[in-house]
Amino acid sequence: MPRALLSLTDKSGVVEFARALVERGFELVSTGGTAKALRDAGLTVTDVAEVTGFPEMLDGRVKTLHPLVHGGILADRRLPSHVAEAEAAGIAFFDVVAVNLYAFEQTVARGAAFDEVIENIDIGGPAMVRSAAKNHPSVMVVVDPADYPVVIDAIDTPTEGLRARLAAKAFRHTAFYDSMVSRWLTQQVGEEWPETMTVGLRRAEVLRYGENPHQPGALYRDPFGQPGIASANQLWGKALSYINIQDADAAWELANDLPLGSVAIIKHGNPCGVASGTDAAESYRLARAADPVSAFGGIVAVNGEVDLKTAEAMTEKGNFLEVIVATGFTAEARQVFEQRAGWGQNVRLLEAPRPSEDAYLQLRSVRGGVLVQHSDEGPANKWEVVSDRQPTEAEWAALKFGWSVVPHVKSNAIVVSGPDRLLGVGAGQMNRVQSVRLALEQAGEGSKGAALCSDAFFPFPDSIETAAAAGITAVAEPGGSVKDADVIQRANELGIALVFTRTRHFRH
Repeated sequence: MPRALLSLTDKSGVVEFARALVERGFELVSTGGTAKALRDAGLTVTDVAEVTGFPEMLDGRVKTLHPLVHGGILADRRLPSHVAEAEAAGIAFFDVVAVNLYAFEQTVARGAAFDEVIENIDIGGPAMVRSAAKNHPSVMVVVDPADYPVVIDAIDTPTEGLRARLAAKAFRHTAFYDSMVSRWLTQQVGEEWPETMTVGLRRAEVLRYGENPHQPGALYRDPFGQPGIASANQLWGKALSYINIQDADAAWELANDLPLGSVAIIKHGNPCGVASGTDAAESYRLARAADPVSAFGGIVAVNGEVDLKTAEAMTEKGNFLEVIVATGFTAEARQVFEQRAGWGQNVRLLEAPRPSEDAYLQLRSVRGGVLVQHSDEGPANKWEVVSDRQPTEAEWAALKFGWSVVPHVKSNAIVVSGPDRLLGVGAGQMNRVQSVRLALEQAGEGSKGAALCSDAFFPFPDSIETAAAAGITAVAEPGGSVKDADVIQRANELGIALVFTRTRHFRH
């Protein structure tokens, strides 16, 4: 008589699965809550304790760790020696092992105390799953209730390769589980850079494509990750691409570094428009005005809710947006986007939680490895006026607004700004003077009386000279160059208010 071992934390679908097994002649062996659920459904179940002849002990910590359980799972029935040895020891085989693990992730997520979290570290479950997966030529292992119908179909009509696919999934299941346990314990003991790093990720969706249509891509979520774009809820529009998500993340992080109601427009990873107006609608119009050409087909983030007025501003004639991210959308706003002629499903609406201000681990792959760092949340700025002239109140506001934008621009990064809006951006250039020229060119007449911020120090006075010639009156940069004295002297000669922030914001 074939036997199935069932021990499940997630019991969804288990009664129907067990009933289908019984209909195919299986004996059911189970533990604790799973056994009770099956009996309550009218099914006959053998307790594991009856199999082992040994009661559960140590508050349930020891129940399945026994040769009569693991011998029945691990015996390779292709080998006569294994079969003979098992029979001599009175070990009966298991043909199906359906196990999933204690709710460790959920226990941590709800803020349980240390001892309770420890008790939700599963030991017997992973051992059974790994045993069954190792011996998959003889045992079908099931860790996901979604696979129950597939297993029943395979019992009726064996499927080539299914056992190996189920085994691979089972090892992913235990590896992911162990990654969460190891990360949590590592955090508890305060090890920042352990000798090995295990990060388990759960697939959220398969994307339309990666950076280019010929590159497949997917989005995975970190179960211990902070809120943000990866946990956004898509309310409308066709599937997202890799770049859509990258740009949405860039826009969302920037918008939430600014006051409520601010708007950021991103194109290819860099801001082309940023503003903090009296409301989100005004912020959007001001942000778009910085670079209307680049804003077309851009990604927009609103720090707050998108209402009817904002939706109408975003859908004005001559404009088109790929993705709009906000904390929420009113019903009237959604209707505007969904009914906008020519937009259809092409605009995606994302409802996202606000990012935390805490630093998080950033992972970037290189061929053969991964670079890991803390995100650039930035230390408290140690602003120091190093010029003879102090910034005016309006210049201070413009400098602080520009400095909020700078960390979100790819290096070499130059931002020209007023007190409440972005006027020009120079991004990703190989030399800083060229970034200055591009930012000033975009700002045009807006440069007169505006502020200029640089993500790293000016190595020579030439950038200050170029800025002054365009009408810039205040500059913020980290300082730290061997030529700082020359830069300060030239700022004084040109009447520029120069502030050193003492914090660099490279972004590559």
